[in-house]
Amino acid sequence: MVWVPLRPTRTDHRAPLRAPTPCGTTMSLEWLMGWSWSLDGLRDFIATGIQSFRDCDATALAAVACFLVLFVWYCYHVGREQPRAYATVNALMQSAEANGVQNGYVYCHSPECVRCTHHDGLNQKLYHNLQEYAKRYSWSGMGRIHKGIREQGRYLNSRPSIQKPEVFFLPDLPTTPYFSRDAQKHDVELLERNFQTILCEFETLYKAFSNCSLPQGWKMNSTPSGEWFTFYLVNQGMCVPRNCRRCPRTYRLLGSLRTCIGNNVFGNACISVLSPGTVIAEHYGPTNIRIRCHLGLKTPSNCELVVGGEPQCWAEGRCLLFDDSFLHTAFHEGAPEDGPRVVFMVDLWHPNVAAAERQALDFIFAPGR
Repeated sequence: MVWVPLRPTRTDHRAPLRAPTPCGTTMSLEWLMGWSWSLDGLRDFIATGIQSFRDCDATALAAVACFLVLFVWYCYHVGREQPRAYATVNALMQSAEANGVQNGYVYCHSPECVRCTHHDGLNQKLYHNLQEYAKRYSWSGMGRIHKGIREQGRYLNSRPSIQKPEVFFLPDLPTTPYFSRDAQKHDVELLERNFQTILCEFETLYKAFSNCSLPQGWKMNSTPSGEWFTFYLVNQGMCVPRNCRRCPRTYRLLGSLRTCIGNNVFGNACISVLSPGTVIAEHYGPTNIRIRCHLGLKTPSNCELVVGGEPQCWAEGRCLLFDDSFLHTAFHEGAPEDGPRVVFMVDLWHPNVAAAERQALDFIFAPGR
């Protein structure tokens, strides 16, 4: 609201009061030219404003006041809002815990394991990590991760039973049980070209199985039906130096892969040996941000991988790419003389996770955070 005083005529340059114009009158150039910024003029201006407020419509003033109150309330609400405390990882795993088995074998209870350790308040922790990342770098490109963390419980609980990642779900990623070789063409071709190198290093390692004890560096996973063994070079984002020294060429190969996940807890690289007669029970992986790649090293008949209800077979020297956040199982129904099924397993980034998102996820899910 603006009020237009008359052109001053008095010698003391004080503008006389004039009846206030109705609310909404525009400021005139004449008033700007004639105003004298003396103390008395300021006093007259304030008095004019007060009188004008009194003359304004009370309904309009009430409406403006209501809008101001609503705006202040909105700012306060947004400023104090925290991520919703939906079900945590602990709650999501209760059904598996009731059976005493997860992913086909008993909980490992390792404090370093992102899947077997129950983290209360995980969503709040992830949100804090995201805020810390954004302060150091930028919020640019973080919309999907922010959305995923805030609504994590809803996403996990509302997912169809065919795909239920146990730890973290990134929304709006294309979902399919299997991926074509072109999804990560460079890395697939590089692995396949080095098939013989990886196979030779595995065979050297496997010679230690001639005795009865579990060889150093290997981990045994028991199931209700048989067992399988793993030899990790990278375990949940952490390099295993002793094992890497025993497979130096394979370890160097990992550094040449463009999309290998090596800096967060969802990244693994290992040799997996499935004994004849073993069935790995149906289970879900921890996240949908990765593609699990299996390079077949030894693939006898009667071995099969089933992801999302779709069966596939391994082939020696060929890569098989799948999303392990889908319900999946693996089994070896061959005879003992057929020998084990052996694959080199490495986790690659999902092709639709952008570079900025990969950097942020490496920070948020860094080992030990």
